[in-house]
Amino acid sequence: MAYLKGGLIILKEMFEQLPPSEKKIAQYIIQQPQEAIVLTTSELAKKSDTSSAAVIRLCKSLGFSGFQELKLRVAGDIQQQSVVDYRDIEPNENCQAIIDKVTTNTIRTLKETKDILNIQDIERAAIALTKAESIVFVGNGASYIAASDAEQKFLRINKNVNSYSDVHMGATAIANKGPNDVVVGISFSGETYEVSKLLQLAKQNDVTTISMTRYGPSPVANNADICLYTSATREATFRSAATSSRIAQLHIIDILFMSVASMQYERVIKYLDTTREAITFIKEDKT
Repeated sequence: MAYLKGGLIILKEMFEQLPPSEKKIAQYIIQQPQEAIVLTTSELAKKSDTSSAAVIRLCKSLGFSGFQELKLRVAGDIQQQSVVDYRDIEPNENCQAIIDKVTTNTIRTLKETKDILNIQDIERAAIALTKAESIVFVGNGASYIAASDAEQKFLRINKNVNSYSDVHMGATAIANKGPNDVVVGISFSGETYEVSKLLQLAKQNDVTTISMTRYGPSPVANNADICLYTSATREATFRSAATSSRIAQLHIIDILFMSVASMQYERVIKYLDTTREAITFIKEDKT
């Protein structure tokens, strides 16, 4: 518990979804985090003009075990507040400035994603993927890039895996899956209707479902047995490019792949060597 972080990140990302009384508490913590972490529930309630019950409800809304976890996470954030905020590009900006801003944004996205990841959920997802007879990754638009990357990675270690962006192809594949299979739905917003419906279809067949979304409840996350979250990122003007969110999704795919690889280390090494030799064989006669 002492190394938890991500409290301020989660408060900011969940803020608009909170009821009025919980918003008042969240706003107080965000604006005065150093003072908030030394208060009791009743003291925080008084400072934010709410009630102790509202403080407890806020912790539940955020997905925390209680007020102590919230304070520990905020305290962890305070110790690492030297990270530069997200920065958008400007018209006719020079290449050096763009390099600096994109790099800074990517580093912050990865850090925030690390801070809000739940280790137990990562472990549960890795175990499910390790045991799965088959795996299906689904995602639309930029999220399909992460789904396709996952397919390529898990294919290399001899997993029966497919990725789909076409909802009809995805539905056809999932219709024949069962309790020994896994379906992973990827959607940054968590609102992608097609991905939500595919996870819902999977659950009807008792398939283990995993979601990868921004933090908080959403149609996609609500249809998942295991929920993994990325940083919400800040991509104001160029949000449609899905730059930071894509990096965060790929980062989680890498974490899941490495976790599965660690659980089956000897087998994975053999499979990776075999696939590497296959690629070398294809290249041998090229001039």
